[in-house]
Amino acid sequence: MSSSWPRRTFLHAAGGGALALGVSGALAPPSAAAEVPGSGGAFTAATDAEFDALRGKWRDLVLGKGFSPTAEPYRTILSGLGTTAAGYRATMAPASGSLWPGRSWADPEPDLDAESYAFSAAMNDSYNRLRTMAEAYSQPGTGLTGDTGLRDAVLAGLDHLHSEVYNADTIRYGNWYNWQIGAPQALMDTCVLMYDHLSADRIADYCRAVDAFVPDSVFASYTGTSTGANRVDLCRGVILRGIVGKDPAKITLASQALAPVFPYVTSGDGFYADGSFIQHRNVPYIGGYGSVLHDGVGRLLSLLRGSRWEVTGTDTQLFLDTVEKAVAPFIYNGLMMDNVSSRGISRVGTSDHQRAHGLMATILLLGQGASPEENARWRAMVKGWLQRDYHYPALRNRGLSLLRASLLQALQDDTSVTAAPEPVEHRLFPAMARATHRRRGWAASISMASNRIAHYEFGNGEHARGYHTGAGWLSWWGSDFGLEQYSDAYWPTVDPYRLPGITASRKPLADGEGGNWGQPMPDAAWVGGTTDGEYAAVGQHLKGLSSTMSAKKSWFCLDDSVVCLGAGITAKDGHAVETTVDNRALGATGAPALTVDGRAQPTAQGWAADFDDVHWAHIAGHAGYVFPGGTRLGAVREERTGSWRDINTGGTTDPVTRRYLTLFTDHGVDPADGDYAYVLLPGAGARTTAQRAADKGWLRVLANTGDQQGVRVPRLGLTAVNFWTAGSVGTITAGAPASVLIREHLNGTATVVVSDPARQAASLEVVWNRPVEKVLSRPATVTAASTGSSLRLTFGDLTGQAGAPQKVTVRLG
Repeated sequence: MSSSWPRRTFLHAAGGGALALGVSGALAPPSAAAEVPGSGGAFTAATDAEFDALRGKWRDLVLGKGFSPTAEPYRTILSGLGTTAAGYRATMAPASGSLWPGRSWADPEPDLDAESYAFSAAMNDSYNRLRTMAEAYSQPGTGLTGDTGLRDAVLAGLDHLHSEVYNADTIRYGNWYNWQIGAPQALMDTCVLMYDHLSADRIADYCRAVDAFVPDSVFASYTGTSTGANRVDLCRGVILRGIVGKDPAKITLASQALAPVFPYVTSGDGFYADGSFIQHRNVPYIGGYGSVLHDGVGRLLSLLRGSRWEVTGTDTQLFLDTVEKAVAPFIYNGLMMDNVSSRGISRVGTSDHQRAHGLMATILLLGQGASPEENARWRAMVKGWLQRDYHYPALRNRGLSLLRASLLQALQDDTSVTAAPEPVEHRLFPAMARATHRRRGWAASISMASNRIAHYEFGNGEHARGYHTGAGWLSWWGSDFGLEQYSDAYWPTVDPYRLPGITASRKPLADGEGGNWGQPMPDAAWVGGTTDGEYAAVGQHLKGLSSTMSAKKSWFCLDDSVVCLGAGITAKDGHAVETTVDNRALGATGAPALTVDGRAQPTAQGWAADFDDVHWAHIAGHAGYVFPGGTRLGAVREERTGSWRDINTGGTTDPVTRRYLTLFTDHGVDPADGDYAYVLLPGAGARTTAQRAADKGWLRVLANTGDQQGVRVPRLGLTAVNFWTAGSVGTITAGAPASVLIREHLNGTATVVVSDPARQAASLEVVWNRPVEKVLSRPATVTAASTGSSLRLTFGDLTGQAGAPQKVTVRLG
């Protein structure tokens, strides 16, 4: 255990007394320990009543309120809580180095290496179990409500943990998170629930332990492990320590330390103006750390609302705006899209639906402090998700906390709220290389990697085979079908080299390729696209992880389809390169019909075939696929067996088998200039697919090379081109790499949207060879515009626009 983990090293103390972040983000001293700011800027002594009130509010935020313990789903949740707590009590056996057998925190060689993580995690887990027992003691309907034996076991467990490991004399080892976030939160939650049974000495001891492991200096700068969701978690632990220990300075310090979380960032961790959320410097994480951040902020805003520590200011509105800008675009019919959950998708017992459930309740909690208009929109939005999730509705999730269940059930029962439909929109997130596309009957999302965004994240033994999740993974779901696509043991059983939409070398990669917390990024700048808010051109200069493979990939997101183009596919790995058209999970027994150019194919497992000059294919109950110009297509039905342990060291070793039907294009070993073109039609029937393939006029592929990729769709009045290099395609010319989308409208106007995905264009000229009478609107980035027989737009420096689309509206001539 000699090497250290730089990503998980501890924050060094900044020295001195307590520091607090003021509203502006500057460092300022908190109020004296016995005083806090009162109304009118005066300082008044905090009273026991104020601390008691806050403790009572937090108790409600842990336990929930306003529900009947005999009604469903509460009765089942409470019964399960009681059963779990009873099991913990029955097996609890305090001993040197442990509270439960097999959960030892006694590290024989304590340091910061990976080997020590399990020991610090055992300490954290022991506190979590005590919190569960305290909840069962405090909640009605658990069968253990007010049970004195359970109470005494919780108190004994707290004392044992404090005397043996979590005290001011212990030197931290293992994972910093367990000491600074996990254990303090569980300890303080338990103290709130058991407060009436704790002596003043016990409370003082526990608070001193938190002070030792979470010193004031963790808030001294917004860096390292004190950013984003981690900062919110740190604030939560210290605020609760202040409440339990009746220390107003701690509450002031931590409530003000929330301030840097709210403003949008332009690099590193946090929310971006385009709705992106990054944690761990280059990992899209709305479904993971972003969810934790929202839950933490939501609870803290609710806790402190109406108190003298209430969190206010204009920046809090920026945070509330992220509900619709950042979170909602990645929740579809009750599931959270996996491409923003990173390591979370590798955890056994979790799913995309479960990850959405908690966030849905959090949105309702945040709505209580939002404007009436926002709250009404959010409640309608969440109710729609509740009602449309046929696969795993949130109120069937018995793992929900009582707070979350009560918020969601109350909304479900509120007849004054009408469920809102899913919006029809395209959302582009250049800052995290993601895009979402929503239509009436389906939704899709694209996941990419760049020189700013990691291929994937591997750490804590999690997500060992996620290495191609940034290689152009195109995930999609139907409004009333396919919601289970990634929910049923997908990640331990899918071929990680054949994720839908990706282009990848079959070169074998090691589990955790790129290293622990390596978060490897390709040397590729042109990743992003442009959109008018409904349709889009998205592109990725793909460079493979630990591979020589390179490709230019484009997606043109339309009304009923996604046109997928690939070109310039090269490699020198000595292995085949494939593009996966789709890879549909079929559960344990599924065998949908596959039709290729009108001919039904075998349904037997183990079947595989290669087809030449294929023009269309169809998977019954899933989608249609059209191949403009024809293609060579591979197809395979297979049963794949794996275990959660294969992709996560914390997973089970039980084998799981699932069926898959995969369509792919084999570019051969070490291709020199491979390409592909296909159209995905989610939910389309076989007849519709065949008709679309026969219609040669609906789509024109204008270019599909390593220099440019573009399409024209006449019935939509749409022309879109991704210029990897300067050039002309159809009626559009770009003087530098760019993404251009033009839509001609029936009212005689047109929208021209341009972006610089590579963030390298110091200047850019775009010419549209189409008569234009007048420019109606343009952004400040357009420095000159001329009309007449053609439209000529001159853009100034776009490098500071973060890849954002620049929209121009014109009247056609």
